[in-house]
Amino acid sequence: MKTSTDILSECMSVQQARGNEYETKCDQEERSFNSTATAFNAITGKDITPAEVCLMLQILKDVRQWSQNRLHEDSVLDGVSYASLKAEELHKQFEEK
Repeated sequence: MKTSTDILSECMSVQQARGNEYETKCDQEERSFNSTATAFNAITGKDITPAEVCLMLQILKDVRQWSQNRLHEDSVLDGVSYASLKAEELHKQFEEK
């Protein structure tokens, strides 16, 4: 059985690998929450923050996990990762003020 620290460690590895992959392909910083919020706001006329983008993605992963009566490992790991990315964005949002 995986422990919470096993899951956190696996999430760190996945985030680092994905970050390296996206930074190489895009030739820019991997985080795209600002751009996503900007695009969403332009399309909808809303005013969401990058942290709220992370929250929506975390909710998406939770919905996928709870839509079936089984463990969906990708959704579990990504949900934890989006929670940590949301925390990072909240720090940026409130520490800049």
